Amino acid sequence: MHHFLHAPDDVIAVAIEDRITAADLDALMDRLEACLARHDPVHMYVETRSIGSLELAGFGAHLARAMPLMGQLRRFGRVAVVADQAWMRAGSRAESAMLPFVRYRVFTPERQAEALAWVTSGTGA
Repeated sequence: MHHFLHAPDDVIAVAIEDRITAADLDALMDRLEACLARHDPVHMYVETRSIGSLELAGFGAHLARAMPLMGQLRRFGRVAVVADQAWMRAGSRAESAMLPFVRYRVFTPERQAEALAWVTSGTGA
């Protein structure tokens, strides 16, 4: 389940809890495509809580939809990931290593306000 958080227009801020579904991925892609149409760069704040599963139905279609974004990765500015699970933080750090030109930081929930400040203004951490 996801919900979008209030953030500046060039920031996609989302909280995802429990299970990542096809509807969550669709909503995130819709928001991302709209934001990329208006801004360069685009920043992201992703907060995850107790992720237990990822719905695989339709995952191939989501992957196909996301592939064109690979050519636009340089349009991503700051990405902050706040995660309460160590495996999610480790995965985010690995992803960050594969995207060295994206400013990527991983935070624990106690540093949530710092993460949001950094991604929205470029200050903090």
